[in-house]
Amino acid sequence: QVQLVESGGGLVQAGGSLRLSCAASGSIFSINAMGWYRQAPGKEREFVAGMRWTGGTTYYSDSVKGRFTISRDNAKNTVYLQMNNLKPEDTAVYYCAADPSTSTMRYRGDSIAYWGQGTQVTVSS
Repeated sequence: QVQLVESGGGLVQAGGSLRLSCAASGSIFSINAMGWYRQAPGKEREFVAGMRWTGGTTYYSDSVKGRFTISRDNAKNTVYLQMNNLKPEDTAVYYCAADPSTSTMRYRGDSIAYWGQGTQVTVSS
């Protein structure tokens, strides 16, 4: 089992920045991909950003590319999501995710093995 604990959400004005953190513990050796999804009220959960745990390859949804950056600290088993130039449409609950498969992380969100509890990000206009 893998446990994911998120932190860093909050309220920010449009154009501002936030950094989310996700600390992983447990059977981390089984994980090849970590990432972030989000779910806005009345909408389905959507992919935001992902990272291959070994090698560090990153990938993003078109809606956040150029504004969000995913990174990791291997020593702390922690992945981060730096969010810049935030927009009201970025308002959502953000979930950290982990999975043995990078393709599952990117394309099959419903099959992801591990999820964090979620953290609220609210962007005011």
